[in-house]
Amino acid sequence: MTDPFRAQKNAFARYPTGVTVVSCAPEGQPPLAITVNSFTSVSLDPTLVLWCLDKEAGVFDAFMGSPSYGVSILAADQAEASNRFATPGQHDFREGEAELYATASPLLAGRLAGFDCEVVARHDAGDHIILVGQVVHFDSRPGRPLIYAGRQYLEGPQIEE
Repeated sequence: MTDPFRAQKNAFARYPTGVTVVSCAPEGQPPLAITVNSFTSVSLDPTLVLWCLDKEAGVFDAFMGSPSYGVSILAADQAEASNRFATPGQHDFREGEAELYATASPLLAGRLAGFDCEVVARHDAGDHIILVGQVVHFDSRPGRPLIYAGRQYLEGPQIEE
């Protein structure tokens, strides 16, 4: 059977994006994460960001029930983590891989930048939900970002503080 959305996916693949891992800490469960490229800043005052969650994702219920999430912008050497968290059923953090801040939604160690967020809105958008979060903690480091385009990883330019 032919994928009816293949041509659309191919067109979207022409747009290079950064790669993030978005995480949450569901009550009474271990933290989990998923690889996402649909992340963007929304506002500086207040500091708001958003990302989009597929309604069919295995982690959908966890994120819908969580009052917070963490966004880790991946460094160029974190393609393995991106692939792992993008694989269905592979959403758990490894020992020592998570760093916790205000909300307890983990940020991935070794990231290029991180945003710890409280959910302020969820918007229905077709086959996805848009999650808007207010940033309560952020950090950044110099390095090269992991970029995704044409279904392959690329190394971005060196970014200084």
